[in-house]
Parts: sequence; structure tokens; C-alpha cells
Amino acid sequence: MTFEIDISVAPPARVADCEFIRAALTEGLKKEQVESAVLSVTLVDNPTMHRLNREHLQHDYPTDVISFPLEWMCGNESCEDRIGFPDGRAKGALIEGEIVVSVDYAEEMARRCGWTTQNELTLYAVHGMLHICGYDDLTTDEKQVMRSREKAILGHLGIEVTYPDDATFDDDEPPGTSCHSNDASSSESSSS
Repeated sequence: MTFEIDISVAPPARVADCEFIRAALTEGLKKEQVESAVLSVTLVDNPTMHRLNREHLQHDYPTDVISFPLEWMCGNESCEDRIGFPDGRAKGALIEGEIVVSVDYAEEMARRCGWTTQNELTLYAVHGMLHICGYDDLTTDEKQVMRSREKAILGHLGIEVTYPDDATFDDDEPPGTSCHSNDASSSESSSS
């Protein structure tokens, strides 16, 4: 397994613990049994994320994370055979992608959810990585699968992720209208 994970912070976004995010992504790629990955993660502010969301997804508001799968090659098996699997969809794959995360969005949601901005940023990066690995969250069943993968990856790093009732939560809502996760045992450590 070889993983190249580059993380950059685009001003004026605040600095985060990039090594912790890199460790979470490495853990996720291992759990997904990816053979090789090249990931670029960029931490940005809300105006930048708003522009990217409008340009690429036609949503006129900032969002938490956007992922761009660039390349996916499977080993000896067909990738299509793994769609619907609860885990390991990228087993043996060679993947490349870009993940863009909003620090502003994470700060706002972390305050509302009572856990650290670092944990929120890490959740967003893992969420983006899972999209690149072949997961989606467009249906209730797929959302549950994706969340179970997030919990498994982040739980290994000591982050307990919980989600609000799906009846009041929509991933495509504009920012500040719902809470992604909760971890009352953590303390704010990485925003400045």
C-alpha cells in the first residue's frame, strides 16, 4: 500500500492539524483496502467553497466538503461488482482525487455540535475520501453505509461520531441549519 496525501491551507483559512487529518485519511484508505492513493486536500474559507459549490454542483451556498475523483483503476476485479458493498468498495484500487474542505463551515458546525473544529474538519476529509472510494449518500441506505464507514475510521482514532435524526438533517442544506456530529468529550484545540 502506498499513499501520497498532500494537504494545503488556502488563505485566509485558519491552520488545522494537517498531520491528524493525514493520519485519518491513511487509516481510512487502509480500512478500505486501497492499494495506492494520491489525494490532494485543500482547506479553504466559505467564499471559496461557495464559488466551487456553485461552479461544480450548481448549489448557490457554501458547503462542508466537495470531492473530485480524478482516477480509479481496479486490480483484478471489476469495480462495478463492489457497488452496494457495505465496505471495501475500493479494495485493491488505485485511486486519485481532490478533496476541498471549508474551515469556516467546520468552525460553525463544531460550535453548534459541541466538539472541536479539528474533529469536524477530519470528518469532512474522511467523508470526501469515502466518496472518492466509491461511496455515496444519496439514499437512506447508502447514507447509513457511509456513516458506518466514517464511524469505523474515526473511531479508530478515538473520535466518537454521532448523527442527528435523519428527519431533521439534510446533507445538502445551506450551512448552519443542522448538526453533523457530536463529541462532548473533546475540547477545542486547533482553530486560531
